[in-house]
Amino acid sequence: MKIAMPVDDKSMETTVCQSFGRTPYFLIYDTESMESVFLNSYAAASHGGAGIKAAQTIVDHKVSALLTPRCGENAAEVINATNIKIYKTINDSIQDNIDALKDGKLSMLEEIHPGLHNHAAI
Repeated sequence: MKIAMPVDDKSMETTVCQSFGRTPYFLIYDTESMESVFLNSYAAASHGGAGIKAAQTIVDHKVSALLTPRCGENAAEVINATNIKIYKTINDSIQDNIDALKDGKLSMLEEIHPGLHNHAAI
């Protein structure tokens, strides 16, 4: 299964980014082949609509699941429209979250926030 995660750097040792829309990078990880690809997030520099642009990046990479600590409602609408499951991360460790997903220990992200419309990066 291909999953996506917002991350702070291009390394498996980095941390999960607390902002989905303004993350500097996305990790695309294949749980079967264990291959990882890091993508620059061009949405991070957007003056508006960063969450929607970030969501489109996830959709374009045909992942099955997004693991994130939080997600805005506009981004969630884009992601949910394509049946990508959104899971809430358990901590800042990429590997802990991948393992928790594989073990069925991640819960669905249910607290979708209204978004940070017209705000600078957090």
